[in-house]
Amino acid sequence: MLAPVSHNLALTTIIRKRLLPVQGEVVVKLNQHILATDTVAEAEFSHKHHLIDIAHILGIKPSVAEKMVSVRVGEKLAAGTVVAKGIKVEHNGRVVAAGGGQILLDISEKPFELKAGISGEVVELIQNRGVIIQEVGALVQGIWGNGRISSGTLHVLAEKPAEILTAKQLDMSLRSLVILAGSCQNAEVLNTAAEITVRGLILSSIHPSLLGLARKMPYPIVVTDAIGNQAMNANAYKIISTNNQREKVTVNAEAFQRYEGTRPEIIIPLPHTDPPSTPRAVEIFAPGQKVRLRRAPHAGATGTLENLPAGLKTLPNGLRVMAGEVKLNSGKQITVPLVNLEVLG
Repeated sequence: MLAPVSHNLALTTIIRKRLLPVQGEVVVKLNQHILATDTVAEAEFSHKHHLIDIAHILGIKPSVAEKMVSVRVGEKLAAGTVVAKGIKVEHNGRVVAAGGGQILLDISEKPFELKAGISGEVVELIQNRGVIIQEVGALVQGIWGNGRISSGTLHVLAEKPAEILTAKQLDMSLRSLVILAGSCQNAEVLNTAAEITVRGLILSSIHPSLLGLARKMPYPIVVTDAIGNQAMNANAYKIISTNNQREKVTVNAEAFQRYEGTRPEIIIPLPHTDPPSTPRAVEIFAPGQKVRLRRAPHAGATGTLENLPAGLKTLPNGLRVMAGEVKLNSGKQITVPLVNLEVLG
């Protein structure tokens, strides 16, 4: 059975495909170097319209009103523009139809903007849909993100993997920085980080009661290890902490989507001579692999896959599934459905 891989890599080649949900316009060029927060494509897929019925407003025949209209289809109009005798446009908009003494305006707000999500070079354009971007650097993938993207200079605030972040540690000296910050167990921490306008928080874990608030924060939050209170895994902490003060560090806190291959991640651009190979997105389960559990009651726990019993295993709830025997780092031995495991790469 194929296993999804959560990468913690000190140096790798990172390739990401960024696609619009519908057809639109790609706004960057091939071989262009971009930042994670740059817009790479735009699309309008939620339209709002406003009908101006000149004939009805003036109480005249449509054929007469038709002669009074001077706007053209495609023309952009600012609020207050006079379109006929004494009739002004109430909203900024674009003329999408005109005739019969009526004007139809598209008054949609600005189009949906697809952000790069990664700093790097545009290596391929996908017509009307998006781009493929490549970068070389360190890659640490997490288990949860609040859906936002930003980048900035990395500052290591957590002096050890098991540190718990407090609001007192956050001050204006951390403004506009990406913070490696340990575990968050208090709402005051998230609010204080917003007040000083950090560029992002990298957390080992977060209390489950704070997830709703975290989603509302204006900056990206990536949780590397667990929902609860857990130290950051040693490999991830080492990779991030040894890159203190690196610039253009991306915190892409997009949601984990197993079947789309997306997950929250931290990308640290690094100098290189020859680009290393790209990491594999999936592996085949095998004894000896380091794994992480994705579901309760051991969500976020890590250990070693020791055995893969043949056939189906009956779980306590009666389900028969493909399962593996895992020895947790705590020493506890458990049987876990393979679908609830991911390999740590």
